[in-house]
Amino acid sequence: MRENGPVTSATRQPETPAAALPPRLIATDLDGTLLRDDKSVSERTVAALAAAEEAGIEVFFVTGRPARWMDVVSDHVHGHGLAICGNGAAVVDLHGGPGAHRFVKVRELARENALDAVRLLREAAPGTVFAVEQTYGFYQEPAYPKLHMEIPDTLAAAERLLAPDAPGAGEPVLKILAFHHELDPDAFLTVARRAVGDRATITRSSPSALLEISGPGVSKASTLELCCAERGISPEEVVAFGDMPNDVEMLTWAGTSYAMGNAHPAVIAAASGRTVANNEDGVAVVIEKILAERL
Repeated sequence: MRENGPVTSATRQPETPAAALPPRLIATDLDGTLLRDDKSVSERTVAALAAAEEAGIEVFFVTGRPARWMDVVSDHVHGHGLAICGNGAAVVDLHGGPGAHRFVKVRELARENALDAVRLLREAAPGTVFAVEQTYGFYQEPAYPKLHMEIPDTLAAAERLLAPDAPGAGEPVLKILAFHHELDPDAFLTVARRAVGDRATITRSSPSALLEISGPGVSKASTLELCCAERGISPEEVVAFGDMPNDVEMLTWAGTSYAMGNAHPAVIAAASGRTVANNEDGVAVVIEKILAERL
């Protein structure tokens, strides 16, 4: 979901941890990680992803993006065609192409939990404004800023958007978004987690004070763990990449993990290694090294 540039300066050489087992799956974030700042996938990265798949290593895109924003990588999903979207709220088959994706697994945010989160955040951080992300719809409050380059389906107060008779009431809620015009992003995250507690999972992937609120226990890590268990893949056989706080749990869970050179300090602390920045093809650098060591 990250919509702006890097947050820290790049490192020049990757720090490479030794993998406990030969990797069977690569899990990579998109914005600020696999994608360059202009949202492109470099030719070097495309070649590295294809080489990994050819070598029998599955590649999973694990992102905060909704499924409708996955066209940027839909040509690179290879055989399985799956991606984890919405910070773990959905597993999506992208084979149909933009607008024709299929939800394989949905881990929704119950509307009562979402309403609790809205109420508690309004009390803890006055001035917070909200948007609601559903499987196929996007709804927002009138004061919510135009962050996502799209026209919302409905403008209304969050309480109305989450009501039983709201537009899109038949669709699962994947997450709600909370934005504050004045608070520091990390401070906002701390306040929100303290206020909401275990009613929801709260994280962030933007350099602005924009929080992403999912169902209890829903994260990139927990959904990736489910997908790996279905394939008989252990954490020790997973290599993960990320750059922002919504990647921390995934990087901690994976047997081998890399913070990008442009990563948030919390990500650097969580990862077992570090690579160069997204604009320097940091994911490709590590994949190339992994494949060279298999020869």
